[in-house]
Amino acid sequence: MKITPDELKIIAQYVYNISGIYLDQSKAYLLENRLKPLIAQENVASYSQLYNKARADGSKKLEKAIIDAITTKETLFFRDNAPFELLKHKILPDIIDARSLKTHSSIPVKIRIWSAACSTGQEVYSIAIAIKEVIPDLNKYQVTILGTDISDEAIAKASYGKYNKFEIERGLSKDKLDRYFNKDPDGNWRIKDEIRALANFRKINLMQPVSILGKFDIVFCRNVAIYFKPDDKKRLFERIAGVLQPDGCLLIGSTESLSGVTRSFVPKRYLRSIFYQLS
Repeated sequence: MKITPDELKIIAQYVYNISGIYLDQSKAYLLENRLKPLIAQENVASYSQLYNKARADGSKKLEKAIIDAITTKETLFFRDNAPFELLKHKILPDIIDARSLKTHSSIPVKIRIWSAACSTGQEVYSIAIAIKEVIPDLNKYQVTILGTDISDEAIAKASYGKYNKFEIERGLSKDKLDRYFNKDPDGNWRIKDEIRALANFRKINLMQPVSILGKFDIVFCRNVAIYFKPDDKKRLFERIAGVLQPDGCLLIGSTESLSGVTRSFVPKRYLRSIFYQLS
């Protein structure tokens, strides 16, 4: 079933309104492929009928299903490994040094990290593993990692922390797999409790205010702003600036740049990697 130009225009605007994701005319194939299963599931005859049914659904169940279908679930453990090396060898040690100077020796050092658009949790658990490798004894630290996503389905899977063989083999070495995961009788792998305890998850639309989340020392916002319009991208990073500690650090995707997007951040280079701090 092909989506007509009029249907594409209407549904693309609807998706933008509920998620901030901008889909232009070149994304017709994406809408067709992602929404086709819902066409059959909802027993409707066209994309416009699916749209009308979603608009009429007071429970917003179908709206949530459309968000789950549209949002990209393409992720893997330690994706673009450089940010995690940067976290381990530069950012985390600097944050620990700065916080330790301000904290009494008997009080745990607090470190808050936000993984925005965390999808099914691989980035969050990669961050947690990297931290565990830097700080084997976490008793002296109060580390919390918040993972947020707009998709209920993604958040549920991330919170449970269980992955199949295909998912687990994408980015994880055997050493990390054996050390940080348990295998269940069905052949799936679940993150160990000591790593899971560092993370919590919450549904958040990045197009809405995020100040309610509190302040963070480190923010990962990688490969999500590429789906936003320029003005929305600017507002997103300025909202992130508002929840970042004065000496905090922002990491974005390896192909992304904040040049020309916002003046709230300045780039910093360490070895071959770039991170951002507040201007």
